[in-house]
Amino acid sequence: MKLLMIGDVFGRVGRDMLFEQAECGFFGADAVIANAENAAHGRGVTKSVFDELCRTGIDGFTLGNHVWDCPDIQSILKYNDNIIRPYNFEGNVPGSGTMIIKSKSGVHIGVINLMGCVNIPNHSANPFLAADKAVSYLKSRCDIIAVDFHAEATSEKAALGYYLDGRVSVVAGTHTHVQTADNQILPSGTGYISDLGMTGPNISVIGMEKNTVIYRFITGIPKRYEPATGKGQFCAVLFTIDETSGKTIDTERIFIKG
Repeated sequence: MKLLMIGDVFGRVGRDMLFEQAECGFFGADAVIANAENAAHGRGVTKSVFDELCRTGIDGFTLGNHVWDCPDIQSILKYNDNIIRPYNFEGNVPGSGTMIIKSKSGVHIGVINLMGCVNIPNHSANPFLAADKAVSYLKSRCDIIAVDFHAEATSEKAALGYYLDGRVSVVAGTHTHVQTADNQILPSGTGYISDLGMTGPNISVIGMEKNTVIYRFITGIPKRYEPATGKGQFCAVLFTIDETSGKTIDTERIFIKG
């Protein structure tokens, strides 16, 4: 079974790139997951953007630290079972941190969304302990489990990958918008990458218009960031997973410039 996990979808350009790859069949994937936390103008998800994303045929969406930036997300999470927010958010917040999607061949895939705690201001509980609970909940309900770990520090992502090695099929990092070159299969069969990268504007500073970001670095004067326009890029990893064992047997890193 082939599972495609797509890195942070950023703004209009990122959404256009999704439709381009959807028309090409998403590399023959049996199931597709995308991180959508930056899908609406670089921050959050609106109802209209969510409806648009669903038309791509993607099976499930994960989120991250910008989850609450658009008020629409509360009702989206309440009424839709194909989008989740980080499982380890503390407090009585809308939505779920896990979901189950079904591949074209009928395989049940459990998806866990987690938030890192290193260098990300948020109200999140320990992701390692949260992962234990989420995996325990899903393991009797699914054939395969995939984790989107939305985190800043590569060390935290790598540590979680080894912590879950052999207990889940995939641990894929998101958040930094820069695809890493460390896609691999860990010793006990878990597919891993530190960051899937960004699906969004190619000529940009992690999605934002470059001159505005440069101005702020030079002067220190705050200036409103705007999503970049122009040509896009598509970042993802295609994980080939043995349906019987749940172990990853191949990983293919994908970086396409539009």
